[in-house]
Amino acid sequence: MGFLSDAEAQVPAHIIKLAQDAPSPRVAIARAGAPLPMLAAKEATEANMMVPIFTGERDMIEAEAEKLDWDISGFELIEADGEIESGMAAARACGEGRADVLMKGQLHTDAFMRAAVARDNGLRTGKRFVHIFHITKGDASITISDAAVNVDPNIDTRKDATQEVVSLLHRLGNARPKVAFLSATESAIESVPSSMEGRELRDWAEENIDDADFSGPLAFDLIMSPKAVKAKKLTDDPVAGQADAIIVPDIVSGNALFKSFVYLTGGCAGGIVMGAKVPILLTSRADPAAARLSSIALGAIMAAG
Repeated sequence: MGFLSDAEAQVPAHIIKLAQDAPSPRVAIARAGAPLPMLAAKEATEANMMVPIFTGERDMIEAEAEKLDWDISGFELIEADGEIESGMAAARACGEGRADVLMKGQLHTDAFMRAAVARDNGLRTGKRFVHIFHITKGDASITISDAAVNVDPNIDTRKDATQEVVSLLHRLGNARPKVAFLSATESAIESVPSSMEGRELRDWAEENIDDADFSGPLAFDLIMSPKAVKAKKLTDDPVAGQADAIIVPDIVSGNALFKSFVYLTGGCAGGIVMGAKVPILLTSRADPAAARLSSIALGAIMAAG
């Protein structure tokens, strides 16, 4: 396919430095005994971005560590059998304050998130869980919420997502992020519900969130392209054509946008779930090593408080 990029994703140096400058968090890896999570944990540990706590089957974890020539005898290992028990053990360690970040290993997403939201594990704070992708390529970046957790987020969930996105970008050094509410038009039209909601969200955000600029509804071209902004005479909009973040109306648009940035531009997508007691890293089997390392870096930055 002519549109696909062969560029290799790279973790931005400034995100790595921010993570290294923060205290290394204890990261509970749910069912760690598989090649990808163990490799990511080894790289992040050696980069001084985390201290691993392994959960899962001891023989599988030790076998993978041996393949990597990694001595893990100095790290905590919580024995658990299977996906459900391993997910629960890792989430419980975070809820009880024995770990600072929860990371997905070799288990299905539904089992992992079931452990994260289980009331007895102590991770729920009363806020909604929202997933954020921070996607980078060179010096450029874009942040998207929600592309992986909330299928059809209501207005209140998108308000939480907006607050979490601004919080993340502040922590990454963006003193005044520009946030767009995605629709298919820049006008609030009753026949396009996301446009009406985009206007409502913009008005709410302007009144309730400091140190950020907001605009909505905006179509994708007006979010990303200064040329489109000039052609449609929106040059006085504080966000159009220069957005740092996009709040999407549903998981389909968010997921399509995230994968477009990754597969068509070679972007590096670090992902984090916020709204819980600790940052949650919801990595995928399809994630390259750079994306996993970027996710861990985000977790370390946010765990630093």
